[in-house]
Amino acid sequence: MLLPSVVYIAALVGVPFLLAVAFAFSDVTTGDPSFDFVGFRNFTAVFDDGVFWRALRNTLVFTLASMALIVVFGKILANILVAEFRGKWFVRFLVLLPWTTPVSLSTISWLWFLDSIYSPVDWVLRHLGLIDGNVVWLGRPGTAMASVIAVQTWRLTPLAAVIVMAGLVAIPRDVDEAARIDGAGFWRRMFEVTIPLTLPVIAVAGLFGAIMTFTDMTVPFVLTRGGPTHSTDVLASWAYFRGIEGGDVGQGAAIALFLFPLLLAGAVAILRAVRRLEAG
Repeated sequence: MLLPSVVYIAALVGVPFLLAVAFAFSDVTTGDPSFDFVGFRNFTAVFDDGVFWRALRNTLVFTLASMALIVVFGKILANILVAEFRGKWFVRFLVLLPWTTPVSLSTISWLWFLDSIYSPVDWVLRHLGLIDGNVVWLGRPGTAMASVIAVQTWRLTPLAAVIVMAGLVAIPRDVDEAARIDGAGFWRRMFEVTIPLTLPVIAVAGLFGAIMTFTDMTVPFVLTRGGPTHSTDVLASWAYFRGIEGGDVGQGAAIALFLFPLLLAGAVAILRAVRRLEAG
């Protein structure tokens, strides 16, 4: 019964992964698709490329900052969504929209929100007296990276909220009621009851956020195309620029292949932490 799923996963993931490994050790280009084995030449060229190391640093900053914000805002949003209030179903529907909307479409909308001339964000900030002129969110290295992180957080927070909400609903009511009887207030129940009991679920939400952010190039690509001056380039986007737009398929595959050990190490670390939390 599992055979169709195994075949599907092998065809969808296994075959492209093996092709990427083969291309990384070849001199394949878009102009010359003939396969010639070149050993570690592509990896040596990649490691000598300053943009690669900048993209690696950007990837780590992008992933860690987004993951932290996604977990925090996902926890806050989950607490709001499990509360009883009128129109909760409609609020849940609105909250899920950023996650259900195609990422390219939602990112294009943010491209308009952060426009250097017609940005409604700048218009609101000017009328509040917080800024004098346009900020040019996507035209400066610092604000460009902050904008990319903010959009990624906005996009993935609903998913984290749904995952954490499932953990909140699973907490036995008698545990919370016992804490209330003992005189524990909201914040004490939050930090001594709710968060400890939902830490494994929160870690899983963080894992999903990290995987989707670490391998994502859509948000940086649509918003900034890696600019200005490669300040928002990540490994996935740089692999695309080198392998597809640059035509050097071998180097693009080598950069993309570098994602695998980093992502595997992060996933294993988080899963081990979840196991320890569940055992404790």
